[in-house]
Amino acid sequence: MHYSETWDLDSIFAGGIDSPALTAKMSTIKQQLTTTADTLVHWRAAADTPDADWFTQLVNSLQAIQAGIDQATVFVVAYQSAHADDTKAAPLLNQIYQLDNQLNNLLTRFKKQLVKLDQATFDTLVQQPALQAIAFNLTEMRQQGLALLDDDTEALINDLALDGFQGWSDHYDTLVSQIQVPYTDENGITQQLSAGQAQNMLAAAMPNAQRAELMRNWEHAWQAHAAPFADTLNHLAGFRLANYRAHGTTNFLQKPLELNRMSQATLDTMYQVVADSKDILLSYLKRKAQLLGKDQLDWQDIEAPLTLGQLPNQTYDQAADFVINNFRQFSPKMGALAQHALEHRWVEAENRPNKRPGGYMENLPETHESRIFMTFTGSPNDTATLAHELGHAFHGSVIQDLPLWRQDYAMNVAETASTFAELIVADASVKAADDAKTKLTLLDAKMQNPLAMFLDIRARFLFETRFYAARQHGIVTPDTLSDLMLTAQKDAYGNALNTYHPMFWASKLHFYIDDVPFYNFPYTFGYLFSLGIYAQAKTQSDFEDRYIALLRDTANMSTEALAAKHLGVDLTKPAFWQAGVALIKRDIDEFMALSAPLI
Repeated sequence: MHYSETWDLDSIFAGGIDSPALTAKMSTIKQQLTTTADTLVHWRAAADTPDADWFTQLVNSLQAIQAGIDQATVFVVAYQSAHADDTKAAPLLNQIYQLDNQLNNLLTRFKKQLVKLDQATFDTLVQQPALQAIAFNLTEMRQQGLALLDDDTEALINDLALDGFQGWSDHYDTLVSQIQVPYTDENGITQQLSAGQAQNMLAAAMPNAQRAELMRNWEHAWQAHAAPFADTLNHLAGFRLANYRAHGTTNFLQKPLELNRMSQATLDTMYQVVADSKDILLSYLKRKAQLLGKDQLDWQDIEAPLTLGQLPNQTYDQAADFVINNFRQFSPKMGALAQHALEHRWVEAENRPNKRPGGYMENLPETHESRIFMTFTGSPNDTATLAHELGHAFHGSVIQDLPLWRQDYAMNVAETASTFAELIVADASVKAADDAKTKLTLLDAKMQNPLAMFLDIRARFLFETRFYAARQHGIVTPDTLSDLMLTAQKDAYGNALNTYHPMFWASKLHFYIDDVPFYNFPYTFGYLFSLGIYAQAKTQSDFEDRYIALLRDTANMSTEALAAKHLGVDLTKPAFWQAGVALIKRDIDEFMALSAPLI
């Protein structure tokens, strides 16, 4: 079947970035904010016991405003991602941020009012039939309210965040849009690639020397702009740390853990197992170097595909059908959602200039749809990315009937559905291979996930931990940032590489995301968590229903409680994480056995 490689944004707000419908939506949100603000101003929680219907209406109003802001934000960010050189989106996005800032001020007041309610009154309210589905979320908000400052101070912090916190994050996108990386093809023709194109090209099949040259150009492109990137990262982190201090938080990991609804004990146990398992992956890297005809891998070789077997690039249509068909083997509902998304143009995948790098999925709460952004070049990694993002979309689809706050799942469990989807497609690809060399090539592609989760993302976590520790004492220079990154990469990879990527602190978007600090360890969690689910999926006849039940609970309890309820495991013990490592070792053992005759 033929699928469009460009997405449909007009069905969200018709007319592009100048959409009259978007303008009307923003006007409606402003009116809703004014009305709800008036309601909150006149609520004296300590003195007035709220009527259950009145309280429910207030909660629904706050959720409706959030849904409208989310809908508008997804639209504008989507447009900006696909038109990186268009300057119209930035000021519009700033207007939406201002609306979101007003909502945050209302939520601050709302949370503080929840604190003022006595326990009996609060319990009675949240057990109303209309609110039972979000009782956990309201309880969480009440707990958050305990740490809030006075209304005026919180409002000032939110106002300053527009041009501070969020402003620096937006500035990063502007800097990235100016990155140009020269690339010389096999015919000697040189062209300028955007950051997104160059990133994809580095993972494409090409001679070692050609990839090494592109990597040098990639590193140089970011190095040439090191100063503004360092300013951006320092000021974004500085704002975050100042905000933490104002709220009495001295541990910069406290907030990331709270956002992911997980404990320090779970994080420590997971990363101890990851560190203890490093040698398994390093043996794979050594073998891959031999297969590429090198003594030792360089940074750019980690994602370089092996071309041992005849593995022609897939067309977008072929990749889409492959994902749909294999989703159906595990879950007919997953397959149906993927087909619906592709047929209704939820996905932007065209390979063209002026697109931002990377990939993501965002849910549209008002229309109960999703939008997926990526750049498809035909590699196995691109097919994996498509599966990954469609996994996110499936997660969104099974919770769309729930109240908005019940849909607010944390990043770590968000990565579970996406990584599970990737595993389905990766295993199917390996199984479909009809000769050893092709199977090796596909196993290598499959290994990109554990390599990233255990080595690359651990390096990011080590870097970010050390960076924030240093930033507490002052500005961190570009050279020091590069030194911190180089040390973190060597620690994570065990000095297994010949060269590294010191400018990774600039080239990686995740360090510059304002609303989610430490955009790294949740990926590792999601990957290993999904391995456990995947193992169970092969033995349970009622898997689809059990899986959907787990996904529907992802914003309804702590991570530890979710695992205990649906998987029967204790995340603070190493056994669960080690079981995931065993599945990875199985793949590496197969890779080593198949590749031995080629050495």
